Amino acid sequence: MRMMDMFNKKVLAVVIASTLGLAACGSDDNDVAAIQVDLRILETSDLHTNIMDYDYYKTKYDPSIGLARTASLIKQRGAEVSNFVLVDNGDLLQGSPMGDYVADNFKRDSTIGGTHPAYKAMNTLGYSVGNLGNHEFNYGLDFLSEAIAGANFPYINANVLCEADCWEGKEKGDNLFTPYIIEEKTVIDSKGDQQTVKIGYIGFVPPQILLWDKQNLSGKVSVMGIVEAAEKFVPLMKAEGADVIVAIPHSGVGTPSNPIDVNDENATYALSLVEGIDVITFGHSHSVFPSATFEGLENADLEKGTINGVAAVMPGRWGDNLGIVDLKLEMQDGNWVIIDRTAKAAPIYDKNADEPELVSADNGIRDAVAIEHQGTLNYVNQPIGKASADMYSFLTLVQDDPSVQIVSDAQIAKVKANLTDALKDIPVLSAAAPFKAGGRHSTTADADSYVQVPAGDLTYKNAADLYLYPNTMVVVKVTGAEVKDWLECSANQFNQISATSTEPQYLINWDTHRTYNFDVIDGVTYKIDVTQPTKFDGDCKLLDADANRIVDLAYTEDGILITGDEFANKEFIIATNNYRAFGGKFAGTGSDYVIMELPDSNREALAQYITEETEANGEVNPSADNNWDFVTINTSTNLDIRFETQDSELADKFILENQVRPLTKRADLTDEFGFAIYNIDLTTEATAK
Repeated sequence: MRMMDMFNKKVLAVVIASTLGLAACGSDDNDVAAIQVDLRILETSDLHTNIMDYDYYKTKYDPSIGLARTASLIKQRGAEVSNFVLVDNGDLLQGSPMGDYVADNFKRDSTIGGTHPAYKAMNTLGYSVGNLGNHEFNYGLDFLSEAIAGANFPYINANVLCEADCWEGKEKGDNLFTPYIIEEKTVIDSKGDQQTVKIGYIGFVPPQILLWDKQNLSGKVSVMGIVEAAEKFVPLMKAEGADVIVAIPHSGVGTPSNPIDVNDENATYALSLVEGIDVITFGHSHSVFPSATFEGLENADLEKGTINGVAAVMPGRWGDNLGIVDLKLEMQDGNWVIIDRTAKAAPIYDKNADEPELVSADNGIRDAVAIEHQGTLNYVNQPIGKASADMYSFLTLVQDDPSVQIVSDAQIAKVKANLTDALKDIPVLSAAAPFKAGGRHSTTADADSYVQVPAGDLTYKNAADLYLYPNTMVVVKVTGAEVKDWLECSANQFNQISATSTEPQYLINWDTHRTYNFDVIDGVTYKIDVTQPTKFDGDCKLLDADANRIVDLAYTEDGILITGDEFANKEFIIATNNYRAFGGKFAGTGSDYVIMELPDSNREALAQYITEETEANGEVNPSADNNWDFVTINTSTNLDIRFETQDSELADKFILENQVRPLTKRADLTDEFGFAIYNIDLTTEATAK
């Protein structure tokens, strides 16, 4: 009994001491448990009207894309936390056949005819805000105004200003859109109590929209630099009480070397240096951040998902990833302070997993756009003609290619039919690039991004597969010297190859040159010497004035080969698109060179050409004319030159039957994104198929 009494007394003493200790703690304000809030920010970006998990080019469901799949992930990741918000970065209204279907209805009827299907879907998910991407301007301001009116969430943009024909209530110099908003978000803190956090959102679009959509925007709007607009408005947001500021730039990472170029297209790195910005949910370049793609980026923490200490995320494209930013806020001296931050991108599909479909489709999204989905299917299945040969882009980066050839043939035919008498004696060339040639080699989905149009009957979906964007036909007049420099910039698509190295050398420059900037100019013949340094970088900025990759450049006129100075001084007309013609990057482009703007889209011109050729000849012949090739490398060294393309039986068969140089598939090599790796023999002369 005594031992039990002693034990009970000790227990009682401990309890009393603990109680007194807790009471003492409770009496010290400095030791009160801090009020903390966990806030999650979810981001979609670059959906490009991929609302359904459906590939309209292959007419089958695709579990690796689509808001219908991302929506399930949004609901899952939102349910994991007490507090979350959802934002969209932009490039929403263009980029898939569904987007084209809606835009064509608007073009015909001057109205969308109700809520845009993108918003029918998004309105079910509880978005806090949307930002505008550059492709939102592709169909003009009237279309954009009617489309975004269907969103049940606000839109922001801080750097587009009105110049003329301003919308109601706007004057010249005013922001055309609301530059930012501050949401008073009711949240649940770590104690289960309600708190209010003021979240500021500010959006930006690349200034280059004035070039890319000149026909829609010229004289109507002006555009501030992204950083310039941020430095103007972020202090105002702080002054209005924003606790957390989320920048939503439709802009890629950019470079630390010159982070504050006012006209920079890719300005996310620069924004991370703007005081007051806490989070950046970005997009535009279709990559995933954080990921190994950005290994070595200065002051980037890929584990935490930060750039210069700012939480940052970019969720790929077409809904293949969801951006997730997690913030921990703590109330300090009456203000919310971010004490921890992480960011990551979560995929909807993993082709290497045993169960690659990481989420199922959200039937609510599918149901919301069921009518437009069926309308799109009817739209893409309109017959337009017949092709005599397959049009696959598996080899488009290493040899002349039918998927680019047919576009050039159509562009030349369209321009020749519309030339004035004063221009008819000038030779007409065409500049066309592969839009689907492995994407950006930055995600597993890119390995499936190739044109795949088989021989036989063609429908409008095939024209859309061959010409992905809603560009319009524009014509420039140039000299032969400018043609050469145009091609010199295009040739930056290739890494420099050493003729004396036995080490593996990868031919394709994925890092600094987009495949949609690999222009092939038809109507002339030329070769590319990849053993020489590149003259221009991916933005056509001069790197080496003495570099000379383009050789044997010639034009044949009345059976006579024109080369050298005679070629350099000769005038040419080039059929291209508005993006290229007004872009001003390539030699011979920019407003001063434009001599004609046609009302037709390049895709419409292509579809019309296919129809006319089929009616006249029974079918269209897309066979490549092999007007360009590589210079054969003269060396005794056993070179190991490699390139990436799709890994499929279809690609294997097409490559075997159509290669003009010896190509060998390397079954012993793997690519992190699922591409096949081939050796290409540039020491053997090409043999035309």
